[in-house]
Amino acid sequence: MLSLAVMGRAPRAAPVREPHFAVPEAQEVDLVEHVLCRCGFGAAPGDRERLRALAPGTEEAVDRWIDHQLQPTGEEDPGLRRSLGRLESLTQPLGELYEWKPEVLLRELSSAALLRAVGSRWQLREVMVDFWSDHFNIDASKGECAWLKPADDREVIRRQAMGRFRDLLGASALSPAMLWYLDGRTNRRATASERPNENYARELLELHTLGVDGGYTQADVMEAARCLTGWTVRDRHRFRKGRVELEPALHDDGEKRVLGHRIPASGGARDLDALLDTVATHPATARHLATKLCRRFIGDGPPPEAVETVAAAFLRSDGDLRLTLRTLFRTEAFRSPAARRTKLKRPFHAVASALRATGARTDGGPPLLDLLGRMGQAPFQYPTPEGAPDVAPAWTGTLLWRWRLGMSLAGGELAGTSLDVPGLVERAGGLDRLAAHLLGRAPDGTERAAISASPRPLAVLLGSPAFQRC
Repeated sequence: MLSLAVMGRAPRAAPVREPHFAVPEAQEVDLVEHVLCRCGFGAAPGDRERLRALAPGTEEAVDRWIDHQLQPTGEEDPGLRRSLGRLESLTQPLGELYEWKPEVLLRELSSAALLRAVGSRWQLREVMVDFWSDHFNIDASKGECAWLKPADDREVIRRQAMGRFRDLLGASALSPAMLWYLDGRTNRRATASERPNENYARELLELHTLGVDGGYTQADVMEAARCLTGWTVRDRHRFRKGRVELEPALHDDGEKRVLGHRIPASGGARDLDALLDTVATHPATARHLATKLCRRFIGDGPPPEAVETVAAAFLRSDGDLRLTLRTLFRTEAFRSPAARRTKLKRPFHAVASALRATGARTDGGPPLLDLLGRMGQAPFQYPTPEGAPDVAPAWTGTLLWRWRLGMSLAGGELAGTSLDVPGLVERAGGLDRLAAHLLGRAPDGTERAAISASPRPLAVLLGSPAFQRC
């Protein structure tokens, strides 16, 4: 008998049956679930067993997972690389970005951020990129930021997100996008009577380093602005567009004094380094950053003792972000059961976690980006320098849109995104176990009743209060 291949018809391969994945069994959120949800954008199918396989005990396995995440090495999964490869602008040199339409650059940059949050194996790095993108917020709609922000994301935020804070701060200070966004490029003092533009200097002290209660004065702001005079960016009408350079004739080269530190005259470009060295190592900067990191990873109102521990680690390590984060993740406040599932997910986190948890395939395209815009967290479009807030009251008005996300995702109504709901239920081992996977613990009686009564139980789970928290 001739085979089907010989007859010109290849045999159909048997459908691949993906294995069941582990789900939480306990009534309360355990440490594994807490770490996957707080140090990443939520647990995807298979994440729990991959973490637990790192060591026999839970604490040791969690520590090893965190250590791996703090040292992101190796390539991303092929699927993510292919998806990002379709976004051609991501790898374009700075000057060539000006050849692109701003709306295309913003769409591709935003899609890439969502795709990485959903598909990256280095989840902690993506969380830190999200964190620093807010800390050093740049609204892509201002001036030439539309062309410059993609390079800032690649060369400043992503490259420095897990390194030393001083390096990140320095890269941001001389980022063409930041010089445009906070008017650093127009900060000049060609004559003694000319008043420097203090916009970036103020945000440097208030937002990027010491914090609003960091003890600086208006005199410190003005002296910092003098240190920053003369740095310019070649605009899109000039040769070598986007290039940053110091114009000595526009720089105030006199003596300055910032936060009690004397910066000698005739320093030129060294004035910037002296200023950044001063503010990056200031105790108020350590407390400000420690507070924000603890707010992100521990809770909206982190305990003072945890903040002090993390601030001390920051100062002791000379701003080493890996060592600072490792200290944070070892605090009792972070590991305590009281910290689990207590933070309301911001919209970006909510969307990314829904896609991760369900194993959805997505192109991260306009329907999802439009939804994020309606929820108030369109990537790279927050209008003010402080970046999107990280506390629950700012986002409670988005709950209706979160419910619509669950309905649309479960119903296959999002163009560019697909989900095999029956296959997901089968892989979880049944609807009750899928609920445990999405809720981070075994469902209670009320939740089981709500699931049973709905024609779209997955939508109910994705819109549930438990899933909206991490």
